[in-house]
Amino acid sequence: MLDRTDWAHLIPHAGAMCLLDAVLAWDERSIHAISAGHARADNPLRGPHGLHAVYLAEYGAQAMAVHGALLARSRGDETVRPGMLVSLRDVQLFEEYVDRLDGPLDVHAECLYADDGGAQYAFRVGHRGRLLASGRAAVLHPAR
Repeated sequence: MLDRTDWAHLIPHAGAMCLLDAVLAWDERSIHAISAGHARADNPLRGPHGLHAVYLAEYGAQAMAVHGALLARSRGDETVRPGMLVSLRDVQLFEEYVDRLDGPLDVHAECLYADDGGAQYAFRVGHRGRLLASGRAAVLHPAR
């Protein structure tokens, strides 16, 4: 397991906007992270009615960022590489609000394609074995 302190400096998300708590497993193609921040009253994405499930796409996008950063670090690069989320596709939500769920969320992302210019991932977010959200996301990286 990799705690947030191990990789948070490698991604552009900071403070309360760093939504993931730890990485349970990762390899060249995928990552499994967890987060209990969905239940926090100070979650920056939380609205007056709670944390809407649409924001689980951001959890998936952050798993993508952490995965890319861990891959870069494994190649010797510890530079934060900014990216811009440019597309969400086939997003499915199976719950309306998720802030009342006790225990951590499981956040999975699988790299479908990546090069120096960007990446596309499939993501899914679950809770205690139940799927809450899934979809695909694309990110572009500005030229260095």
